[in-house]
Amino acid sequence: MANLDYQREIAELVGIVIKEGASDLHLTAGRHPTVRVSGDLIPLVNKPVFSGDDVLGFVMEILNEENRQRFLKNKEIDFSWSPDPKARFRGNAFYQQGQVSAAFRLIPTQIKTLKELNLPDLLSDFARRQQGFFLVVGPVGQGKTTTLAAMIQLINQERTEHIITIEDPIEYLHQSDKSIIDQREVRFDTTSFASGLHSMFRQDVDVAMIGEMRDPDTMATAVTAAETGHLIFSTLHTNSASQTIDRIIDSFPANQQKQIRIQLSSSLLGIFSQRLVPRVAGGRIPAYELLINTAAVANLIREGRTAEVDVLIETGSEQGMINLNSSLVDLVRRGEISAETAYQYSLNPKGLEKMI
Repeated sequence: MANLDYQREIAELVGIVIKEGASDLHLTAGRHPTVRVSGDLIPLVNKPVFSGDDVLGFVMEILNEENRQRFLKNKEIDFSWSPDPKARFRGNAFYQQGQVSAAFRLIPTQIKTLKELNLPDLLSDFARRQQGFFLVVGPVGQGKTTTLAAMIQLINQERTEHIITIEDPIEYLHQSDKSIIDQREVRFDTTSFASGLHSMFRQDVDVAMIGEMRDPDTMATAVTAAETGHLIFSTLHTNSASQTIDRIIDSFPANQQKQIRIQLSSSLLGIFSQRLVPRVAGGRIPAYELLINTAAVANLIREGRTAEVDVLIETGSEQGMINLNSSLVDLVRRGEISAETAYQYSLNPKGLEKMI
């Protein structure tokens, strides 16, 4: 499309995302720009169909010079972007079939509380701990970063701590309240997650949030930090608590797995697995599973019997554990979601059948 005013067009698209309450914006060659609202993709048919050159033009308008060069060299890039004070996005631009596409996730400028996010108050207990390792897990786009931001904000409002976040890219922007919060972006402020974590030991840090654990070095350093008096939060793209434990252990060579099991069994506080489930009334609401590292759970981790962890979650409600099926059933009984939706999101539909 000739002579497209990218700045004006971007401003209009951002306005639509905010007005429609969309979570994502997609720009793809040969299609109308598209937004995701309550989980559904909706093409903006009043907007023109963009060409590959148009999408490249948008991306080049948004990226700084360093990121432009990195994108053209690597053919893909993660970045954060603040087009105006009311909107901040996490973006990814990439090539497909020789054309450029881009996806943008809206990051709210206001950090919501756990209660506003419909999350269990139990999470605040983990935020109030002085040391240990707490993971928020789930597939992409299920609200993990938002949950962690709420927990970090709780610490920020209640305690005088030095908090550091290591992210790729930085998503929620925190304002220091009672705590000092330093936010480091991989590539710009530190070379890698592992490097940022290693240097944390010399920065008088009390609490650290690692945007993602991508390699054994990061995992090992996070566990060690939790053992040595730090409160560590992080995420993994896993489907359940038991799968998360296996993913961490299996990331290490066989001769190191026993050691990491011992470390994890003593440093782990809990694992919170969440899904954003479509509501009957529109929008989405979280369904979740919570594993708390009791003595029995620690014993299973040490002995490599993680297949039995799910049974402890199912029977551990008195200790505060939450089973995903129980969470889904509760949402059905409260009229928040349909039974059909519960079955769709359950990891154990046969078990759910006995409960509904």
